[in-house]
Order: sequence, then C-alpha cells, then structure tokens
Amino acid sequence: MKHALRLLLAALPLAGAAATLPAPAHAETITIGLDDESYPPFFSKNPDGKWGGWELDLLKAVCDQMHATCVTKEIAWDGLIPALQQKQIDVIWASMTINGERRKVIDFTRYYYNTQNVIIGDKDDSTKVDCAHLASINGQVIGVEAGTNYSSYLATAPAGVQVKSYTTLDNALSDLSAGRIDYAIEGHSTFTDFLAKNPDFVVKSVCPDNDTLGYGVGGGVRKGDTALRDQLNEAIEAVATNGTWDKITARYPDLNGLLIKP
Repeated sequence: MKHALRLLLAALPLAGAAATLPAPAHAETITIGLDDESYPPFFSKNPDGKWGGWELDLLKAVCDQMHATCVTKEIAWDGLIPALQQKQIDVIWASMTINGERRKVIDFTRYYYNTQNVIIGDKDDSTKVDCAHLASINGQVIGVEAGTNYSSYLATAPAGVQVKSYTTLDNALSDLSAGRIDYAIEGHSTFTDFLAKNPDFVVKSVCPDNDTLGYGVGGGVRKGDTALRDQLNEAIEAVATNGTWDKITARYPDLNGLLIKP
C-alpha cells in the first residue's frame, strides 16, 4: 500500500510531564512509528506540517503517564511492522487493528479504542448488504485499502463480488463518490469525516468482530518486549480510568458515540 520510510518528525515533542509510572528501563526515549497517511480525526497534518488529532493527543497522554520522552517517525503503512522488527522504532501507534495475522509477528498492547467495522454505500441503494455474508453484494464492486485487515477479509468474498483495491482509502472514497464503485469497507470512525461531508452515503452493514477484522486498535511492540508492553498497558488503563481518555474524546465531537473505551 505504502512503501518507503519517510522523515523523522522532530517537530512533535511528546515529552512526559507529571508521571505516575517510571520511564522504561531499557531506553530513555521511546520512538513511535506513525502512519504517513492522514486519517482525520485520528491523525493528520496541520497547515504548519505538524501532526495532530485524537490519536496523537492520546499518545501524548500515555507518554505523560509513563513519564517517557516520545519521539515520532512518519513511516509508510507497509513499512511499520518491518521498522519495528528492525528496531528503527519501539512502538507502532497508527490505528493498527489487533488481529490474528499480525499477532504472529508482533505483540500488541491492550486496545486503546475500538470501533465498529462497516460497509458504506449510497443511501438510495436498495441492496440488503450483509457484511457477514458477502454474497449479498454479488455483482457489485466494493473498494478497500490494500494491505489492511479489511482487504484480507474481502479475500474470502465469493467470486461474484468485485473487490477493487486502492493504495489509499481516500482514493477509494473518491471512486465511491464518483459512482465508480458501489461500497467501501473500513472502521466506522475512519469514515466519520467522509460521511459528515457526504450525506448521500450511509452505513449499509456492520461487520462482525473476528480474527481477521480484529478486536480493537492497540500499540504494536516487538515480540518479547514485555516490559514496554506492560508499561504501555498500565498507562492506557490509567488514562482510560482517570478521565483523560474522555476529555480527549470530548474535543472531537465527530467521534461522539463511535469509540469504545478500553
């Protein structure tokens, strides 16, 4: 989907302040891998070139909770797991879904948010779309971002379902708007911005949680890096229970009711 390692974002200081957890024993600085493609309202570049959004706000809160200095690298999606394995980064924080295939090669923190997986399409389309039974869209075209868990899920679709893969979700949504495809599949919260700006499109079906579509979004860590994973888990739990998670989410009204708290 995306290929090359991009620049180090020195302009995003996510430094810890008031802490309740010690800094990781194995490193003074934690390097966080970010996806280089914007996914508002979770993460996107501001006009000044700096990243912002719900997920970056939560990352800062987690790093503060750990009393850790976090620096970030902007990396193409397909390069995130290799960069983690090659120790170019310590954590993936990029709306990466926890699923069975990824668990074979990396470990995950507990989820820091969950959201329904959905198929969207034209509100005037009379097809009874059923994400659990993809034969319901036989003869129609569904768009998906390549290299994602959604792409893997659609690989199980019957031959009559036409699956069109895109290098970015934005490209898929452009074709959906133009009528070149009938549906698109992703997390409901990821579609928030598109659905708000395009009222002719609605959720057509909610998909089941499973080992392919996953069980929420978590931070990816290297296999065996249990100390960092456990510290992240404690910090995620703390910000979820001390009101910080709710305060951050309240700043993003488009996410109201769409996110499931850990």
